[in-house]
Amino acid sequence: MPQFLVLGDTVSTVESFVDVFIGVYILLILAFIVLSWIRLPYSVWLNRIQRFLYDVCDPYLRLFRRLVPPLGPLDLSPMIAVIVLIVVQQVLHAVLNRLH
Repeated sequence: MPQFLVLGDTVSTVESFVDVFIGVYILLILAFIVLSWIRLPYSVWLNRIQRFLYDVCDPYLRLFRRLVPPLGPLDLSPMIAVIVLIVVQQVLHAVLNRLH
């Protein structure tokens, strides 16, 4: 019986980690989008933040830019990337709930 308690605790821990990770990554993508629209005055700290967001978000977004090219000034890759993250989150919840 104790092994089922450990499995249940592990599943809930993994679910919590996945939820937090995907939630934070979606927020980083949204911050990346907003900062790409706004031209801010040069500041060392703002430049570091923008560079961090670019380094973290752009490799993932490039996957979707290859599939869906920009439609003029409109880039749909962040929206598709966020939808894919949410779908992955739901699939992982379904798989982990079957284990639980």
